[in-house]
Amino acid sequence: MKLKITSAEVAERAGVSQSAVSRVFTPGASASKKTIEKVRKAAAELGYRPNVLARAMVSGRSRIIGLVVAYLENQFYPIVLEKLSNALQEQGYHILIFTAPNSTDGIDGVIQDLMDYQVDGIVAASVSLSSDLAERATQAGIPVVLFNRGQDNSPFVEVTSDNIAGGRQVAEFLLEAGHERIAHISGWQGSSTGRERQQGFNAALADAGVASVATLDGMYKRDVAIACTETLLRDHNPDAIFVGNDHMAFAVIDALRAKGIVVGNDISVIGYDDVPMASWGAYDLTTIRQPVNRMVDATVSALMSHIENPQNAEPRREAIEGPLIVRGSARKPKGWTNEGI
Repeated sequence: MKLKITSAEVAERAGVSQSAVSRVFTPGASASKKTIEKVRKAAAELGYRPNVLARAMVSGRSRIIGLVVAYLENQFYPIVLEKLSNALQEQGYHILIFTAPNSTDGIDGVIQDLMDYQVDGIVAASVSLSSDLAERATQAGIPVVLFNRGQDNSPFVEVTSDNIAGGRQVAEFLLEAGHERIAHISGWQGSSTGRERQQGFNAALADAGVASVATLDGMYKRDVAIACTETLLRDHNPDAIFVGNDHMAFAVIDALRAKGIVVGNDISVIGYDDVPMASWGAYDLTTIRQPVNRMVDATVSALMSHIENPQNAEPRREAIEGPLIVRGSARKPKGWTNEGI
Protein backbone atom coordinates (compact mmCIF):
# COMPACT_ATOMS: atom_id res chain seq x y z
CA MET A 1 0.00 0.00 0.00
CA LYS A 2 1.31 3.44 -0.97
CA LEU A 3 2.26 5.61 1.98
CA LYS A 4 0.81 9.10 2.26
CA ILE A 5 2.33 11.66 -0.06
CA THR A 6 4.53 14.13 1.79
CA SER A 7 5.06 17.83 1.27
CA ALA A 8 8.69 17.03 0.37
CA GLU A 9 7.50 14.96 -2.61
CA VAL A 10 5.23 17.79 -3.72
CA ALA A 11 8.11 20.25 -3.43
CA GLU A 12 10.32 17.98 -5.56
CA ARG A 13 7.64 17.56 -8.22
CA ALA A 14 6.89 21.31 -8.30
CA GLY A 15 10.54 22.34 -8.23
CA VAL A 16 10.12 24.51 -5.13
CA SER A 17 11.18 24.38 -1.49
CA GLN A 18 9.22 22.48 1.14
CA SER A 19 8.54 25.78 2.93
CA ALA A 20 6.92 27.09 -0.25
CA VAL A 21 4.54 24.13 -0.24
CA SER A 22 3.72 24.90 3.38
CA ARG A 23 2.98 28.55 2.55
CA VAL A 24 0.64 27.60 -0.30
CA PHE A 25 -1.47 25.47 2.03
CA THR A 26 -1.38 27.84 5.00
CA PRO A 27 -4.29 30.34 5.09
CA GLY A 28 -3.00 33.90 5.15
CA ALA A 29 0.56 32.98 4.15
CA SER A 30 2.08 34.64 1.08
CA ALA A 31 3.22 32.91 -2.10
CA SER A 32 3.50 34.08 -5.69
CA LYS A 33 0.80 33.17 -8.19
CA LYS A 34 3.31 31.09 -10.17
CA THR A 35 4.37 29.16 -7.06
CA ILE A 36 0.77 28.52 -6.07
CA GLU A 37 -0.06 27.18 -9.53
CA LYS A 38 2.99 24.86 -9.60
CA VAL A 39 2.41 23.55 -6.08
CA ARG A 40 -1.31 22.92 -6.54
CA LYS A 41 -0.67 21.19 -9.89
CA ALA A 42 1.94 18.92 -8.33
CA ALA A 43 -0.31 18.22 -5.33
CA ALA A 44 -3.20 17.27 -7.60
CA GLU A 45 -1.01 14.95 -9.69
CA LEU A 46 0.35 13.19 -6.60
CA GLY A 47 -2.92 13.17 -4.64
CA TYR A 48 -1.43 15.18 -1.78
CA ARG A 49 -3.54 16.58 1.03
CA PRO A 50 -1.96 18.76 3.75
CA ASN A 51 -2.00 17.42 7.30
CA VAL A 52 -4.02 20.09 9.08
CA LEU A 53 -3.45 18.63 12.55
CA ALA A 54 0.30 18.44 12.09
CA ARG A 55 0.37 22.01 10.83
CA ALA A 56 -1.62 23.09 13.88
CA MET A 57 0.92 21.46 16.20
CA VAL A 58 3.73 23.41 14.52
CA SER A 59 1.92 26.75 14.26
CA GLY A 60 0.11 26.58 17.61
CA ARG A 61 -3.20 27.26 15.85
CA SER A 62 -5.81 24.69 14.88
CA ARG A 63 -7.79 27.21 12.78
CA ILE A 64 -10.90 25.58 14.21
CA ILE A 65 -13.65 27.45 16.05
CA GLY A 66 -15.85 25.45 18.38
CA LEU A 67 -19.59 26.09 18.21
CA VAL A 68 -21.82 25.00 21.09
CA VAL A 69 -25.55 25.12 20.47
CA ALA A 70 -28.53 23.89 22.47
CA TYR A 71 -31.49 24.30 20.12
CA LEU A 72 -30.89 22.72 16.72
CA GLU A 73 -34.62 21.91 16.49
CA ASN A 74 -35.23 25.67 16.49
CA GLN A 75 -35.19 26.71 12.83
CA PHE A 76 -33.10 29.78 13.68
CA TYR A 77 -29.94 27.85 14.54
CA PRO A 78 -29.35 25.89 11.31
CA ILE A 79 -29.36 29.31 9.61
CA VAL A 80 -26.87 30.67 12.16
CA LEU A 81 -24.69 27.58 11.73
CA GLU A 82 -24.56 28.00 7.95
CA LYS A 83 -23.80 31.72 8.09
CA LEU A 84 -21.18 31.34 10.82
CA SER A 85 -19.49 28.52 8.94
CA ASN A 86 -19.36 30.54 5.71
CA ALA A 87 -18.10 33.67 7.46
CA LEU A 88 -15.37 31.76 9.31
CA GLN A 89 -14.28 29.92 6.17
CA GLU A 90 -13.70 33.30 4.55
CA GLN A 91 -11.24 33.94 7.40
CA GLY A 92 -9.53 30.56 6.90
CA TYR A 93 -11.29 28.82 9.81
CA HIS A 94 -13.68 25.90 10.14
CA ILE A 95 -16.19 25.04 12.86
CA LEU A 96 -16.47 22.03 15.12
CA ILE A 97 -20.08 21.67 16.33
CA PHE A 98 -21.16 20.33 19.71
CA THR A 99 -24.72 20.22 21.00
CA ALA A 100 -25.30 20.73 24.71
CA PRO A 101 -28.17 20.44 27.18
CA ASN A 102 -29.46 23.65 28.72
CA SER A 103 -27.74 23.06 32.04
CA THR A 104 -24.52 24.57 33.29
CA ASP A 105 -22.97 21.19 34.13
CA GLY A 106 -23.69 19.72 30.71
CA ILE A 107 -22.48 22.81 28.88
CA ASP A 108 -19.30 23.05 30.94
CA GLY A 109 -18.43 19.47 30.01
CA VAL A 110 -18.87 20.22 26.31
CA ILE A 111 -16.81 23.41 26.50
CA GLN A 112 -14.04 21.50 28.29
CA ASP A 113 -14.06 18.96 25.44
CA LEU A 114 -13.69 21.79 22.93
CA MET A 115 -10.77 23.22 24.88
CA ASP A 116 -9.15 19.77 24.80
CA TYR A 117 -9.41 19.91 20.98
CA GLN A 118 -7.30 23.08 21.18
CA VAL A 119 -9.77 25.18 19.23
CA ASP A 120 -8.73 28.75 18.52
CA GLY A 121 -12.02 30.17 19.76
CA ILE A 122 -15.49 29.22 20.98
CA VAL A 123 -18.93 30.52 20.05
CA ALA A 124 -21.57 29.60 22.64
CA ALA A 125 -24.98 29.99 20.97
CA SER A 126 -27.90 30.32 23.39
CA VAL A 127 -25.99 28.69 26.23
CA SER A 128 -24.40 30.13 29.37
CA LEU A 129 -21.06 29.28 30.96
CA SER A 130 -20.17 28.94 34.63
CA SER A 131 -17.76 31.44 36.14
CA ASP A 132 -15.25 28.62 36.74
CA LEU A 133 -15.21 27.62 33.09
CA ALA A 134 -15.03 31.24 32.01
CA GLU A 135 -11.88 31.59 34.11
CA ARG A 136 -10.36 28.44 32.62
CA ALA A 137 -11.04 29.61 29.06
CA THR A 138 -9.45 32.96 29.87
CA GLN A 139 -6.38 31.31 31.39
CA ALA A 140 -6.04 29.07 28.33
CA GLY A 141 -6.17 32.11 26.06
CA ILE A 142 -9.23 30.82 24.20
CA PRO A 143 -11.61 33.63 23.19
CA VAL A 144 -15.28 32.99 23.82
CA VAL A 145 -18.19 34.90 22.29
CA LEU A 146 -21.75 34.40 23.52
CA PHE A 147 -24.17 34.44 20.58
CA ASN A 148 -27.83 35.27 21.18
CA ARG A 149 -27.35 34.96 24.94
CA GLY A 150 -26.11 37.18 27.73
CA GLN A 151 -25.29 36.52 31.35
CA ASP A 152 -24.68 38.62 34.43
CA ASN A 153 -21.13 39.86 34.98
CA SER A 154 -20.00 38.15 31.79
CA PRO A 155 -16.25 38.27 31.04
CA PHE A 156 -17.00 37.69 27.35
CA VAL A 157 -18.19 39.57 24.32
CA GLU A 158 -21.95 39.02 23.93
CA VAL A 159 -23.73 39.48 20.60
CA THR A 160 -27.53 39.51 20.62
CA SER A 161 -30.44 41.14 18.92
CA ASP A 162 -31.91 44.01 20.93
CA ASN A 163 -34.46 41.81 22.68
CA ILE A 164 -35.88 44.56 24.86
CA ALA A 165 -36.50 46.82 21.86
CA GLY A 166 -38.03 43.89 20.00
CA GLY A 167 -40.46 43.14 22.80
CA ARG A 168 -41.45 46.81 22.92
CA GLN A 169 -42.12 46.86 19.17
CA VAL A 170 -44.49 43.92 19.49
CA ALA A 171 -46.48 45.46 22.35
CA GLU A 172 -46.76 48.84 20.61
CA PHE A 173 -47.95 47.21 17.39
CA LEU A 174 -50.63 45.14 19.15
CA LEU A 175 -51.87 48.11 21.18
CA GLU A 176 -52.01 50.29 18.07
CA ALA A 177 -54.08 47.56 16.39
CA GLY A 178 -56.65 47.84 19.19
CA HIS A 179 -55.98 44.62 21.08
CA GLU A 180 -57.14 44.62 24.68
CA ARG A 181 -56.52 41.08 25.94
CA ILE A 182 -52.88 40.45 25.13
CA ALA A 183 -51.07 37.33 26.36
CA HIS A 184 -47.44 36.31 26.23
CA ILE A 185 -45.93 32.84 25.80
CA SER A 186 -42.37 33.71 26.72
CA GLY A 187 -39.08 32.11 25.89
CA TRP A 188 -37.41 30.09 28.63
CA GLN A 189 -37.04 32.37 31.64
CA GLY A 190 -33.71 30.80 32.47
CA SER A 191 -32.35 32.58 29.38
CA SER A 192 -31.53 36.24 28.91
CA THR A 193 -33.38 36.25 25.58
CA GLY A 194 -36.61 35.04 27.14
CA ARG A 195 -36.39 37.48 30.04
CA GLU A 196 -35.42 40.50 27.93
CA ARG A 197 -38.12 40.03 25.30
CA GLN A 198 -40.66 39.73 28.09
CA GLN A 199 -39.18 42.78 29.85
CA GLY A 200 -39.49 45.00 26.78
CA PHE A 201 -42.98 43.72 26.03
CA ASN A 202 -44.27 44.29 29.56
CA ALA A 203 -42.61 47.72 29.81
CA ALA A 204 -44.37 48.95 26.67
CA LEU A 205 -47.72 47.63 27.92
CA ALA A 206 -47.16 49.33 31.28
CA ASP A 207 -46.35 52.62 29.56
CA ALA A 208 -49.82 52.41 28.01
CA GLY A 209 -51.46 51.55 31.33
CA VAL A 210 -52.12 47.95 30.26
CA ALA A 211 -51.01 44.57 31.59
CA SER A 212 -50.92 41.22 29.81
CA VAL A 213 -53.82 38.93 30.68
CA ALA A 214 -51.33 36.12 31.25
CA THR A 215 -47.64 35.30 30.82
CA LEU A 216 -46.61 31.65 30.53
CA ASP A 217 -43.12 30.21 30.05
CA GLY A 218 -43.04 28.25 26.78
CA MET A 219 -39.48 27.02 27.50
CA TYR A 220 -38.64 27.41 23.77
CA LYS A 221 -40.32 24.01 23.27
CA ARG A 222 -43.08 23.20 20.80
CA ASP A 223 -45.06 20.87 23.08
CA VAL A 224 -44.91 23.33 25.98
CA ALA A 225 -46.09 26.16 23.71
CA ILE A 226 -49.10 24.07 22.65
CA ALA A 227 -49.97 23.36 26.29
CA CYS A 228 -49.64 27.09 27.06
CA THR A 229 -52.00 27.91 24.19
CA GLU A 230 -54.63 25.54 25.55
CA THR A 231 -54.31 27.14 28.99
CA LEU A 232 -54.71 30.63 27.53
CA LEU A 233 -57.81 29.66 25.57
CA ARG A 234 -59.39 27.92 28.54
CA ASP A 235 -58.62 30.48 31.24
CA HIS A 236 -57.83 33.88 29.69
CA ASN A 237 -59.61 34.39 26.33
CA PRO A 238 -56.80 36.41 24.67
CA ASP A 239 -57.27 38.39 21.47
CA ALA A 240 -53.51 38.46 20.78
CA ILE A 241 -50.50 36.33 21.74
CA PHE A 242 -46.85 37.39 21.61
CA VAL A 243 -44.73 34.22 21.37
CA GLY A 244 -41.05 34.30 22.39
CA ASN A 245 -39.73 32.78 19.16
CA ASP A 246 -40.97 31.54 15.79
CA HIS A 247 -40.40 27.88 16.64
CA MET A 248 -43.05 28.14 19.35
CA ALA A 249 -45.23 30.52 17.34
CA PHE A 250 -45.71 27.89 14.61
CA ALA A 251 -46.94 25.49 17.29
CA VAL A 252 -49.30 28.14 18.67
CA ILE A 253 -50.78 28.76 15.21
CA ASP A 254 -51.25 25.02 14.68
CA ALA A 255 -52.97 24.69 18.05
CA LEU A 256 -55.30 27.63 17.37
CA ARG A 257 -56.29 26.37 13.93
CA ALA A 258 -57.01 22.92 15.32
CA LYS A 259 -59.74 24.58 17.37
CA GLY A 260 -61.19 26.43 14.38
CA ILE A 261 -59.70 29.81 15.36
CA VAL A 262 -58.79 32.10 12.46
CA VAL A 263 -55.30 33.42 13.13
CA GLY A 264 -54.94 37.10 12.30
CA ASN A 265 -58.68 37.65 12.64
CA ASP A 266 -59.94 35.98 15.83
CA ILE A 267 -56.54 36.04 17.54
CA SER A 268 -53.33 37.75 16.45
CA VAL A 269 -50.02 35.89 16.82
CA ILE A 270 -46.56 37.47 16.68
CA GLY A 271 -43.26 35.60 16.92
CA TYR A 272 -39.56 36.46 17.14
CA ASP A 273 -36.68 35.48 14.78
CA ASP A 274 -38.13 35.63 11.23
CA VAL A 275 -36.88 32.23 10.12
CA PRO A 276 -37.69 31.31 6.47
CA MET A 277 -40.80 29.31 7.49
CA ALA A 278 -42.33 32.52 8.86
CA SER A 279 -42.88 33.76 5.31
CA TRP A 280 -44.50 30.51 4.13
CA GLY A 281 -48.16 30.86 3.23
CA ALA A 282 -49.03 28.20 5.80
CA TYR A 283 -47.99 30.53 8.64
CA ASP A 284 -47.57 34.06 7.19
CA LEU A 285 -46.16 35.01 10.58
CA THR A 286 -45.72 38.56 11.80
CA THR A 287 -42.45 38.51 13.73
CA ILE A 288 -39.38 40.42 14.87
CA ARG A 289 -36.49 39.74 12.52
CA GLN A 290 -33.24 38.86 14.22
CA PRO A 291 -30.49 40.68 12.26
CA VAL A 292 -28.58 37.44 11.84
CA ASN A 293 -26.11 38.68 9.22
CA ARG A 294 -25.00 41.58 11.41
CA MET A 295 -24.94 39.34 14.48
CA VAL A 296 -22.71 36.81 12.70
CA ASP A 297 -20.43 39.57 11.38
CA ALA A 298 -20.08 41.03 14.88
CA THR A 299 -19.34 37.59 16.33
CA VAL A 300 -16.66 36.73 13.78
CA SER A 301 -15.13 40.20 14.08
CA ALA A 302 -14.89 39.84 17.87
CA LEU A 303 -13.31 36.38 17.57
CA MET A 304 -10.73 37.44 15.00
CA SER A 305 -9.84 40.55 17.00
CA HIS A 306 -9.35 38.49 20.16
CA ILE A 307 -7.31 35.80 18.37
CA GLU A 308 -4.99 38.39 16.83
CA ASN A 309 -4.84 40.72 19.85
CA PRO A 310 -5.66 38.86 23.09
CA GLN A 311 -4.98 41.99 25.15
CA ASN A 312 -7.90 43.78 23.48
CA ALA A 313 -10.51 41.22 24.51
CA GLU A 314 -12.61 43.49 26.69
CA PRO A 315 -16.05 42.15 27.66
CA ARG A 316 -18.95 44.02 26.10
CA ARG A 317 -22.55 43.58 25.03
CA GLU A 318 -23.52 44.27 21.42
CA ALA A 319 -27.32 44.38 21.03
CA ILE A 320 -28.44 44.88 17.43
CA GLU A 321 -32.00 46.00 16.79
CA GLY A 322 -34.11 44.19 14.21
CA PRO A 323 -37.35 45.26 12.49
CA LEU A 324 -40.90 44.04 12.95
CA ILE A 325 -41.89 42.12 9.81
CA VAL A 326 -45.64 42.44 9.34
CA ARG A 327 -47.56 39.60 7.67
CA GLY A 328 -51.02 38.11 7.96
CA SER A 329 -50.94 36.40 11.37
CA ALA A 330 -51.66 39.64 13.22
CA ARG A 331 -54.27 42.36 12.77
CA LYS A 332 -52.71 45.55 11.48
CA PRO A 333 -53.27 48.98 13.06
CA LYS A 334 -55.64 51.22 11.14
CA GLY A 335 -53.80 53.01 8.37
CA TRP A 336 -50.78 50.75 8.78
CA THR A 337 -48.01 51.14 6.23
CA ASN A 338 -44.78 49.17 5.93
CA GLU A 339 -42.88 52.18 7.20
CA GLY A 340 -44.09 51.35 10.70
CA ILE A 341 -46.47 52.72 13.31
